[in-house]
Amino acid sequence: MIILISLANKYTHGEQKMTAESKTESIDELLSDFSRFYILTILYEGPAHGYSILNRFKKRIGKEVSPSLVYPFLQQLEEKGLVKHTIKLVGEKEKKVFELTREGKEVCTRLFKRFANLISIAIEPSLEVCAHCGCKVYEGGYREVIDGKEMTFCCMHCARSYKEEKKLSKRATGPPKKVF
Repeated sequence: MIILISLANKYTHGEQKMTAESKTESIDELLSDFSRFYILTILYEGPAHGYSILNRFKKRIGKEVSPSLVYPFLQQLEEKGLVKHTIKLVGEKEKKVFELTREGKEVCTRLFKRFANLISIAIEPSLEVCAHCGCKVYEGGYREVIDGKEMTFCCMHCARSYKEEKKLSKRATGPPKKVF
């Protein structure tokens, strides 16, 4: 768990003057730490046995995670009181089914919030704001040129509403009509 918390500190504050070898080690460590982080997300969803964790990881991430990473990590979590296991019959085999303890869920919740904040900081420069409703648009959106200016909207409906409101405001603030 300490590894995961230090991950956020280490990679957000950066390291200076890394050799090629230390960069490779650092990347391997980073990937390993993210693998552990993802194992926690799997356990947060509910109880799972080791083989199930390996399969879910591969299915969702598209890469295999080594059992030599998963099982020692589960053991470390159990030693710290963050995970407990029970022996259950799965098919014809008895398997250790791991689940987060109450404390483990609390630690994960704090860790996920911290990670969400890091992700938010990372994507903030890529966000655009819908000119009509103000929602944040990460990718794509709907673009339209209005009065010679390219504007971003979350969807074509917001663009249409924006144009309708603009027309209404022009009518309301337009020049006074002459009455004879």
